[in-house]
Amino acid sequence: MVSLTQQPSTHPLADMIHYLESGGALLPDSPDNVLEVVGVLKSYGVVLDAYSRNLIYIAEQQFLVLFPAFKYFDGEVSLKKLLRHWWHDRINYEYAEYCMKGMLWHGGGGLDDYLDSAEFSQRTEAAIQAKVGGTPMQLLHKLFSNFLPEQVRQLAYYSGLGQFWRVMSDMFIDLSDLYDQGEVQTIADVVAHIRDALVEAAALPITYGVTIRGQTYEIIPKSVGLTFLADTALPYVEAVFFRSFPFFGTVSYNAQAHQISEKPGDFSYGALFADPLPIGSAGIPPTLLMQDMRHYLPGYLHDFYMQGLRGEDDLRVKICISFQKSMFCVTTATVLGLMPHPLDTTDPVQRQENRTHLENWMDRLLTSRLADVQSE
Repeated sequence: MVSLTQQPSTHPLADMIHYLESGGALLPDSPDNVLEVVGVLKSYGVVLDAYSRNLIYIAEQQFLVLFPAFKYFDGEVSLKKLLRHWWHDRINYEYAEYCMKGMLWHGGGGLDDYLDSAEFSQRTEAAIQAKVGGTPMQLLHKLFSNFLPEQVRQLAYYSGLGQFWRVMSDMFIDLSDLYDQGEVQTIADVVAHIRDALVEAAALPITYGVTIRGQTYEIIPKSVGLTFLADTALPYVEAVFFRSFPFFGTVSYNAQAHQISEKPGDFSYGALFADPLPIGSAGIPPTLLMQDMRHYLPGYLHDFYMQGLRGEDDLRVKICISFQKSMFCVTTATVLGLMPHPLDTTDPVQRQENRTHLENWMDRLLTSRLADVQSE
């Protein structure tokens, strides 16, 4: 309900802004939506646990290994795992790297700034010399002085995303446990849980170090001051929820075709914008994520999907639709968590600043699938 002391918004998404101001979310509240969101986030939490562990393993244990043939094995190589890997009966860690590269390319936040600093260059050089000194790779480093530092920049994003997903995995598993205990019953409950967890983790330090020949080299020391919310969570939302990349095969990458904007800031290919229908097609990266999540669906969510006419024939698409709904809940939690003032403030100036904050976010969502999830 719009306050009598505040004029209605004139924004194209004014109804949604007023709904958020009254305590609502970007996803309508219904028992089915709660079931879908919590169920898919339970599965996502399990997958993120695996993604997180592998990203951190690569960053710390595969440091400057130029041909990391077994990077997806987390240090446990066996014939059984190798056969499962070749048969694709495994977690698709390639999707985790896809998200990492999105963050690396789009940048933003303190992590991106630090990786351009002199301190990072000095710390990186020390670690590189410890790793390649006295080996043929030292010649490579002398001939192409930017090559290995760029690999370390990428590894820093492996670690940063891994640490971010570690928190998110625990958050989603806890949400599922609360749902099973009957303590989460509405979309507002879901949003509140995620918002509170984000706020609680906001100041967690983001660090990165590697051990080489028994000595630890701090690439991102705690003294740099990088934190969970500002330096990994928000850049992740920007890179994965909003911008991302156009999927190969869906649009032309030919510059003369002009199907992709020349300005990355105009990209709108993220999780909040993507049409779920291509999921299951070759070359569509989220297909890998949906394939991973299908293995860990709670029984109640799988039963819900089986009520459809196609059964399991379009299971990945169904999971993708539920996943997109859940990401609008996470976005709601982020938007509300970043509100400049409490939502229930009675100060007219503060209420207007909150309104401006919401309108700025709604500007970003004008061409998203927000309208679609309202009716699904």
